[in-house]
Amino acid sequence: MFESPTARLSIDLDALAHNFHALSADAAPAEIAPVVKADGYGLGAGPIAKRLWTEGARSFFVARLSEASALRAALDPGRPATIYVLDGLALGAAQRLGEADLTPVISTLPQVRAADEWAKRAGRRWPVAVHVNTGMNRQGLSLDEARVLAAAPGALDIILLLSHLGSAAEPRDTRNTEQLERFQALRPLFPGARASLGASAGARLGPEYSADIVRPGISLYGGGPFGQPDPRLRAVARLTAPILEIHELQAGDRVSYGAAVTLERPARVAVVAAGYADGLLRSARGKGRGWLGERSLPILAVDMDLIVLDLQDAAASVGDEVELLGPRAHLDELAVAAGTVPHEILVRLSGRAERVYLGVS
Repeated sequence: MFESPTARLSIDLDALAHNFHALSADAAPAEIAPVVKADGYGLGAGPIAKRLWTEGARSFFVARLSEASALRAALDPGRPATIYVLDGLALGAAQRLGEADLTPVISTLPQVRAADEWAKRAGRRWPVAVHVNTGMNRQGLSLDEARVLAAAPGALDIILLLSHLGSAAEPRDTRNTEQLERFQALRPLFPGARASLGASAGARLGPEYSADIVRPGISLYGGGPFGQPDPRLRAVARLTAPILEIHELQAGDRVSYGAAVTLERPARVAVVAAGYADGLLRSARGKGRGWLGERSLPILAVDMDLIVLDLQDAAASVGDEVELLGPRAHLDELAVAAGTVPHEILVRLSGRAERVYLGVS
């Protein structure tokens, strides 16, 4: 029996370690550099990165300078690591990045100039990464701009050449091979730099996509690289909540707000103590499923604080735990039900659910 009707988010660091090593084995001899942006995909960048450092990770990717600063504080002083900032060099940020030993992923010529100017004022060569646009058309130097930089890097020590695949989750898309060819054509221009192209899905397209560094994100946290469960990976996040009430309803009864759900038959329903305030998407109603023991049961409604679950003929009692995300309620399947990607499912998990880290060493 529960004392408080609170959802619980359990974050399994042993499962995270398992996934890291599984991805490392697939990508070998390439290095695995975990992506821990958006607070470790909503699961806590500090605990996530500390465990991955223990498992051997020495490079990490974040999006924002604020994320990088927080991660450096969480890892230091005993866990030295290279922290790449995908935002590059925001206006006025050069000094903060340089003094904190953070590595910007530069993607525009103005960023190149700002980084070079700061490095010269500081009297040092600044290790940076360079993002080139090979066809995703979101961030990155053009191929011509990359050639200009390669010819005159100034005070910049270009340690990594990076690009990002736009269609990696669709292995047959010809854009993948086009981007690979453009990326490989640029690599000789930066002979002293390592190279990184593939992320969770990209690294599964073939060894040439792994290059020197693979940047896994969603697969570290248990999401399949191609939007479907991968049996080699374990669920890192498990969201559970207790049953608050059980009701007998009749055919024709409406469930929750409006007329979105009208029962076609008599039904036993369970009211569960979690909702979209805990991060579950309303769009999962009617398609998503919760797990009660070994039974998978339809979610009829998702409100702010509550979910209504069709119990069908399952035995249930008030206080029983329902898994809404986890080893049974798989991340990829919930994303399909909600009409989104698994990344969004994770980052929308809110701080209201009680958080428990498992496998903390």
